[in-house]
Amino acid sequence: MKFLDLCKVYIRSGAGGNGSISFRREKFIEFGGPDGGDGGRGGDVWAEAVDGLNTLIDFRYQQHFFANNGQGGGGRQRTGADGDDIVLRVPVGTEILDEDEETVVADMTELGQRVLLARGGNGGWGNLHFKTSSNQAPRRANPGQPAIERTLWLRLKLIADVGLLGLPNAGKSTFLAATSNARPKIADYPFTTLHPNLGVVGVDGREFVVADIPGLIEGAHEGRGLGDLFLGHVERCAVLLHLVDGTSGSLLEDWQTIINEIEAYGGGLADKPRVTVLNKIDTMDDEERAFLQDELEAKVGGPVLLMSGASGENTTEVLRALRAHIDENRLRDAPEDDETWRP
Repeated sequence: MKFLDLCKVYIRSGAGGNGSISFRREKFIEFGGPDGGDGGRGGDVWAEAVDGLNTLIDFRYQQHFFANNGQGGGGRQRTGADGDDIVLRVPVGTEILDEDEETVVADMTELGQRVLLARGGNGGWGNLHFKTSSNQAPRRANPGQPAIERTLWLRLKLIADVGLLGLPNAGKSTFLAATSNARPKIADYPFTTLHPNLGVVGVDGREFVVADIPGLIEGAHEGRGLGDLFLGHVERCAVLLHLVDGTSGSLLEDWQTIINEIEAYGGGLADKPRVTVLNKIDTMDDEERAFLQDELEAKVGGPVLLMSGASGENTTEVLRALRAHIDENRLRDAPEDDETWRP
């Protein structure tokens, strides 16, 4: 399945049906009077957050969603049928934006959440409603209310507890593959990851969700490389895991590049708790590990963990450090009989 996290849709609610102008005509009834029925109500357009979706790819192939119009009223006081509603089923975590791409119409953060996007028009009154003592045969009926048309943007921000940050080839996908059943693409060239990946990881009988996004480079907030297109997917995370490649030869500059980018992006990312990890320590001896750890801790101003995603060394300690920053309400019990659960 292809990944799509931004799309444009066009919606239109149903117009209300027109009221009817009709008079009762039956044998032996001289003054039947008006009996025009009301028009039916137009259908609404709703959005609903559903389970089992993690992409907006369905909206690439259908962008127009039109609810049915209400039917007109009829004689014998018959009310027209209401138009059927239409529901846009979106993944949990979808933001619905107005046409300006800035005004948030709704934020679908809970499963089963429903939001009304466009209300259907009311049906018009038939001439029966206009009968008075002075006007026994009104020849007047109301038209139905018009439909509402809107252009909206859907932007998906994945729901995850931990977000992975780092330069390309920092080892983010390797870490996700080593600690979960996710199988992201792993290769020895930059930008192997082209779209976000989610993995469920567990430690000490509790599990949480980790999001891996494409690597950032300097100037990403200005659109360089893959830009900041995917940083929105870690906005909802409780903690960020910042992986620094210990084999790069410029780890201090690498760390600072990521910090500069998340500060320039905004969205509160720079204020989130961060766990900094020196990755790929399987390629170093103990002396080199200690030297680089001390150097990076002096730059970060806090503790730096050592880890190797490729060999699995210290991955459990990193998961425990992440879990400490996640609220207990967001954690889930890991299934005891799941043989694939790690570590």
